[in-house]
Amino acid sequence: MGGNRAKLTILFPDQEHVVYQAVPEETLHDLGMDAICQRVTADPKEQAMILQVLRSLTPDARVARYRAEVFDDLFHHPEIREKLLALLDHVKFLNDFGATRRSAEEGVGVWDLIHRLDELRDYIATVEAMEDCLKDGGLQSEGLRELRRGIHAIWEDSGFEGLKKDIAALRATTDSVKSVTVGLNLNERFEPVQAGLVSVNSKAFSRSSLLQHFAGALMRRDQVQPTEEWNGSMAWEPADSGSSFLGTRMDELARTTTRMRNPLLAMTMAHVPDADGARELPRTMDSALTHLLSGLVRKLREVLNRYAAVSIREVSDLIPELVYYIRWTEYWEKLRQEGWVFCRPEALEPENDPQRMEARGFYNLKLTLVETPGTTVRNDLGFDGKRRVYLLTGANRGGKTTVTQAVGQMFLMAQGGLYVPAEAFSWVPADGVYTHFPADEDQTLDLGRLGEECRRFRDQFGKCTDRSLMLLNETFSTTSFEEGYYIATDAVRALLEKRVRCIYNTHMHKLAQDLTGPEQPPAFSGACSLIVRSEGQKRSFRIEAAPPEGSSYARDIAEKYGVTYAQLIRPQPGGESPENAGNPAGHGERNMV
Repeated sequence: MGGNRAKLTILFPDQEHVVYQAVPEETLHDLGMDAICQRVTADPKEQAMILQVLRSLTPDARVARYRAEVFDDLFHHPEIREKLLALLDHVKFLNDFGATRRSAEEGVGVWDLIHRLDELRDYIATVEAMEDCLKDGGLQSEGLRELRRGIHAIWEDSGFEGLKKDIAALRATTDSVKSVTVGLNLNERFEPVQAGLVSVNSKAFSRSSLLQHFAGALMRRDQVQPTEEWNGSMAWEPADSGSSFLGTRMDELARTTTRMRNPLLAMTMAHVPDADGARELPRTMDSALTHLLSGLVRKLREVLNRYAAVSIREVSDLIPELVYYIRWTEYWEKLRQEGWVFCRPEALEPENDPQRMEARGFYNLKLTLVETPGTTVRNDLGFDGKRRVYLLTGANRGGKTTVTQAVGQMFLMAQGGLYVPAEAFSWVPADGVYTHFPADEDQTLDLGRLGEECRRFRDQFGKCTDRSLMLLNETFSTTSFEEGYYIATDAVRALLEKRVRCIYNTHMHKLAQDLTGPEQPPAFSGACSLIVRSEGQKRSFRIEAAPPEGSSYARDIAEKYGVTYAQLIRPQPGGESPENAGNPAGHGERNMV
């Protein structure tokens, strides 16, 4: 059953022909995706799973469209996603904790076999409910329509129908077991030292007072039986009216009896010494019951072996994929209610312009954690054959890092099939997203880090193609201006020759002037100057394709650390740190979001 069926998936279509490449973990951190995922879900396991999906990158535009369609369907059909998640939560429980994880040949007892029977019955019910759920009209995505066909194929499978009949017949047999008679051998302290199963009964015992009959039997010698066989003289008092004895796992017997209402029996069962063989009681009783029910056990094993190919994992593997989509739809729904703008991305084929990207009204998703929709500045940006490397300059703490992060976020989210934080976004999917961010922006003058920066850039550059995206943040700034300028010039030239899409966020205004000016050398065709526009001393956080506004890299560094003449002589009330001196109120931490 199901041996030739394709794997059910709504994230990874056509796996035989699509190649996925892992995005470096440091890239996810540099772009702030780990912090965002903590807001998408509070569950650490779900966070790790979501990041893993975002790391699975393919340049195939069909996959991006496939995922985007699924996401769009689930976003607009909350009732379907809620039903599916509830059903699959149950399947996940069966898969993680159920007896079905064991092999039918492991010599398990009757208790495990009956539990496996129940779980297969629940599996059948879940498949039927999913089939019914996906019948709802309005689903447009190829992924969910394929899922509907896959679930329907399971539902219509002749083996599945046979399993339903066998399960129903076996369930009718096991349901007839209403009680078991247990015999306990006691020591001189009335503590049970041996246990055995006397009989399996189709009728439940009636209620009475266990303590009354037990105490009465002890006080009347004629009530103490000379043999172990039950003659029906004792009435039955259930240990716990809220649960059946048959439904209680035998390895929990001792714990269960400590909760019995009868204090005498509770006391004796709770203090059975290990030396008297108490730990063997559940095993002994399970073995005895299995022996008495040998015919039923044999039939159970036959059915379970026959349907060994029926794997709950076939459906449970869908759980992380659905959770991925559903957590993000819930998050975007929350942002929509707050007033944030977002869009469904449009994946383009590479054809003659593999660098193409157009983003209108985009913003850094991390800003939703600290700002309101009305105060966040949104920007426009595009890549194509003539605009491949942007040299982004501007005042310190003006938003350069925020913009650089936002572009990377859009690529990863769009290729993950998600909505993106923009008014409109179309792009040719990347085969790799690489970031070169300093570990600590406050240590960018540390000369000892230059070698590490060069090595890391070389490794990343070697992996890039004309379909890649590289985001550089103050790269080669850990040395003198002259040395950094020399290395950066060669790096930009190599990026342009390889036709890599790149944003180079830098304080080296001279680099942007020399490589993008009117006398631009042919080797630097495709390099563009991008600035964060300043309005006097006010940071606008708005980017614009324009020549650099200034040429003094050293002055920006001096302003960052508060050592310009004006900053040094100006009083700093309240112990204001030099690094924050001169920054407008409310914008000091803009790039630190």
